Amino acid sequence: MDTQGRRNIDPADQWVLDPETGTYQLRQDSDDPPAQSVPVQRGRGERRRQEQQEQQRPPRQRRSPEGDGGRAASGGRAARRQTKPKKSKSRKALIWTSGTVCLVLVAASVGGYLLYQHFNNNITTIDVGDAGNGDAASDGSLNILVIGTDSRAGLGTKYGDAGSVGHADTTILFHVSKDRTNATAMSIPRDLVTAIPDCPTKQKDGSIKVIPGGPKGTFGPKFNVSLGQAGRDPGCTMRTVKELTGISPDHFMMVNFEAVKTLSSAVNGVPICLTHAIDDTESDGTGSHLHLSAGPHRVQGEDALKFVRTRHSLRNGSDLDRIKLQQQFLGSMIREMKSQNTVTDPSKLFKLANAATKALTVDSRIGSVKKLSDLAQDLIKVDTKHITFTTLPVVDNPAEGTKHATVVVDEPKAQPLFEMLRNDVSLTEVAKQKKQATDAKLKGAKAAPGDVRVEVLNGSGTSGAARVTAGWLLDNKGVTHAVNGGNAPATAKKTTLVYGPNQADQARALAAMMGLPASALQPGTTDAAPEDNMTLTLGADFKGAGVSMTAPPKAPADIQRAEADKGQCVG
Repeated sequence: MDTQGRRNIDPADQWVLDPETGTYQLRQDSDDPPAQSVPVQRGRGERRRQEQQEQQRPPRQRRSPEGDGGRAASGGRAARRQTKPKKSKSRKALIWTSGTVCLVLVAASVGGYLLYQHFNNNITTIDVGDAGNGDAASDGSLNILVIGTDSRAGLGTKYGDAGSVGHADTTILFHVSKDRTNATAMSIPRDLVTAIPDCPTKQKDGSIKVIPGGPKGTFGPKFNVSLGQAGRDPGCTMRTVKELTGISPDHFMMVNFEAVKTLSSAVNGVPICLTHAIDDTESDGTGSHLHLSAGPHRVQGEDALKFVRTRHSLRNGSDLDRIKLQQQFLGSMIREMKSQNTVTDPSKLFKLANAATKALTVDSRIGSVKKLSDLAQDLIKVDTKHITFTTLPVVDNPAEGTKHATVVVDEPKAQPLFEMLRNDVSLTEVAKQKKQATDAKLKGAKAAPGDVRVEVLNGSGTSGAARVTAGWLLDNKGVTHAVNGGNAPATAKKTTLVYGPNQADQARALAAMMGLPASALQPGTTDAAPEDNMTLTLGADFKGAGVSMTAPPKAPADIQRAEADKGQCVG
């Protein structure tokens, strides 16, 4: 029961059999309004059981022979009063996730055992091994890799190469802060030149095959071949993102062309706005054949797919311009789902959920309606006004001259953005968020370098990191009591510094030398002996001795961004 006395109903139990009509209906004691019926066959034995259950109900719970009229005839002010329906948690989850995580978690609000199994069977899962982390819901920050694949499987030659295995055509790293106050959706350009790591992939017979990667070269490989090429699965894309950004995706969600068409139609179209007309007439299979005038439009079905695929008629004709269209489309979908009655119309909801789950492939850790529902309930805590779309900062590949077919990371802009994501610094203003630079643990006197005592352990996964760091502290910072402690007992996501309360001045000094964020400092409860060392454990966020791990208070001023709750014309 919740604090108002309402029952917390699992989405799978929201639909119940009505013995009078022989149909499945939404529970009338839930927060949802009355819904249309879903016919179902029932046998004579089932009818008898329902009749017996009806007779066993307390008198006040039995259905009146007169239906609604009988209930009204019973009198009483309570019977006549009606309270304004409130949105259930499941429906809020539907609204939020439909707009932001590729519109794929709609099944969470449908419920009913038969429908539950139906949607479960629709979902395709892939075991990505250790590329992902944790369960569906998490107490920490959450990173979901949303992949739009350009696979033409089953679509014929209409969209180009019918035999394409599908690459990472559209990729968004969706980061949700630990306190769920904000989220950042960072698009990764498909034509980015980057290293592809070796990738262990599970084969159909259960064996593991390691698909070789490739180091970053002058012209390749491109990011999009992290999926599909040589049999690479989404786990390979997750590993590529980790190597590129230092951020480990917890889960992936992958959708295909059909998802955009069907889901946009299910909400009766998505509003978009163009700064200038689009007339994409490319006939080589890469063009979208989209023809739209400047100004506002509502797109659905085939036109919606054309919209998110078009690029030839955009200002620079590039994938970077297309990313802006895609971000506008997703942000608009969020607002559309909140303003329409899709979630209260069972027929629309079924169509939307059925299409979404058929188009969805996820990692095995979240590969069921129940687990996706758990994830949705966790994500709805984020206010849409604090969801920001941005693009990984890149520049044209200087090795290509004027060709500009590929791009490379703009390191001075990208690294601060990565640090912000790793440290949960929002791209929007969040009132209750505290700036780590003002944390009390970093304020106060600092010990002299020669008085700092620290043992360095390597939990980063990078060979020799503890040895190199201890040497750097000694040679470059004058920390004469820096000791190499070798490997930590286990790998760590975050770098930590554990110290006694009487070593706080040493901790502040070391934090300043290494650029440690306040969150890395973990004071103990008892004072340390004079000869005791602090313990510095290097985590996966460690990028090298002398490389600061403190996130900037805000992103570079000229970084591309768009807010989910605001519409704007692009193109």
